[in-house]
Amino acid sequence: MALTPEDVVNKRFQQTKFREGYDQDEVDDFLDEIVVELRRLTQENDELKAKVDALNARQSGSAPAASSAGAAPAVAAVVAPTPVAATEDVDTTSSNNLLQLARRLHEEHVREGVQKRDELIAEGHETATRLVLEAEASARSQLKKFEAERLDLLANIAELKSFETEYRQKLHTYISTELANLDAMSVVSAAPASAAAQA
Repeated sequence: MALTPEDVVNKRFQQTKFREGYDQDEVDDFLDEIVVELRRLTQENDELKAKVDALNARQSGSAPAASSAGAAPAVAAVVAPTPVAATEDVDTTSSNNLLQLARRLHEEHVREGVQKRDELIAEGHETATRLVLEAEASARSQLKKFEAERLDLLANIAELKSFETEYRQKLHTYISTELANLDAMSVVSAAPASAAAQA
């Protein structure tokens, strides 16, 4: 498969599930593809160089005959190697560019991974802080509620104690009054009996 710069630019790796970064096997496979393509380009480059050298050797061997035939073939001999040399430079440049692009993409993916990791850590800290604050607020709210209930219960207890004291006093007064009345009645009924006994 011919690897193009667009393939390298558009390549996306799957995120790993249990550790940060990209799937190592997928990255290794993609780097293997890049290596194969670079080797192919290097071999093709070497073949083109050999063809250019052979063409130059052929043209330099037939140069005297061409010069006797006229100026036009000599111009063609001079002009012909130029596109091949330009193609060689383009292939070398494209190989270098592809390698630089791969390195740049690798660095970009690493940078994105670090950035994502930092974002996840910051989000985790924010969530933890928010949960702690919510728990503290909930605890304060519960404490206020319990304190209000305690004050209500204390007020009820004080009211019941006051009622008990007042009830005891009233009961004591009532019983004392009844006992006094009972004593008075027994004194009154004892007086006529003693008077009758004296008579």
